[in-house]
Amino acid sequence: MKSLSQSPTDAAFVQNPYPFYEQARALGPFFHWQDYGLICTPSAAACNAIFRDRRFGREAPPEKARPVAPHTAPFYAVEAHSMLELEPPRHTRLRSLVLRAFTSRRIAGMQPEVARLAHDLIDRMPEGEVDLITAFAQPIPVIIIARLLGVPEAMADQLLAWSNAMVGMYQARRTHQMELDAAQAAADFSDFLRGYVEQRRAQPADDLITQLIAAEAEGERLSTDELITTCILLLNAGHEATVHTIGNGVKLLLQTKTPAAMLEPDRIEGTVEEILRHDPALHMFTRWAYDEVEVMGHKFQRGDQVALLLAAANRDPALWDRPDQFLPARPDRANLTFGAGLHFCVGAPLARLELQTALPILFQRRPGLHLVGKPRYADLYHFHGLERLMVAG
Repeated sequence: MKSLSQSPTDAAFVQNPYPFYEQARALGPFFHWQDYGLICTPSAAACNAIFRDRRFGREAPPEKARPVAPHTAPFYAVEAHSMLELEPPRHTRLRSLVLRAFTSRRIAGMQPEVARLAHDLIDRMPEGEVDLITAFAQPIPVIIIARLLGVPEAMADQLLAWSNAMVGMYQARRTHQMELDAAQAAADFSDFLRGYVEQRRAQPADDLITQLIAAEAEGERLSTDELITTCILLLNAGHEATVHTIGNGVKLLLQTKTPAAMLEPDRIEGTVEEILRHDPALHMFTRWAYDEVEVMGHKFQRGDQVALLLAAANRDPALWDRPDQFLPARPDRANLTFGAGLHFCVGAPLARLELQTALPILFQRRPGLHLVGKPRYADLYHFHGLERLMVAG
């Protein structure tokens, strides 16, 4: 297997990681990324195969488990109950219980709320130049999940601060101070939610926390710690992905001068899928091998870890015609932005709803919207999103 070196915090890579992905693709379905010390794949076929193969999973095999540093213990105490990080049977139980509360009907019912919020945010935008990330992209997912959970909307800024601190643990630029900040945020976030969970146990309401408390499968319910972690996961994962996708999507639509017709009701679904494919918010997701298993000519041993480069897979020419071009009218085909298989993102329907609702409203209300200056991506890898998005019009 051939190796490549590329710092994920290098300025040129942060702004455009796609040339590196193409360099890696030329080496075959797998390569060794020296900076991470990981086997990686940019191949859509390999990513799909690994996502759906139960011989791979998120939990490290016991012999590969690493001790938790004491200063990060509060963060990993939350992670210990996250269905994102677990495998069956714990994952099966948690996901089943969560889906009994986080239903497609409940999500679809949020569409009018998302629309009203989008209009309200546009009404509040100042005249002239505005940063669309802070004025529009950030508030939508955090306020919607706050309303779903039933926590005070006035807490939105604090929820964002906790979320941003915690997701720093997944970034290539992670430092000791970021670890301390994430641990403190995890502790504070948990303490805040614990009070709300106990309040809802005593006084049920029409919100997701109450529904999660009531969810039951085969006589089992979520524990308080599982409830807290699930609420944190729904906020952190949903916020991080949707904020970046709205920003990346508006940037794409403006840069490519996409016709307004592509945001009409009969076209918006395909346009959103192309945004998700072309410039997704999450670029890397890892799996552990649990057995000896061969994938596309590479033999994994138990305990090997592999990184699935989702953004590279979404531009695999074996699957996509003119993959580097943003073509919102291209025929529908599943992309890997939300994963696949057992761990397919439970928040995907809500993210799609927010995008399909908010983007048309933005461009209908601001038909003269245009970029001010050149947008720059933030140093967040393995996430991919803008520092800010200055627009006017």
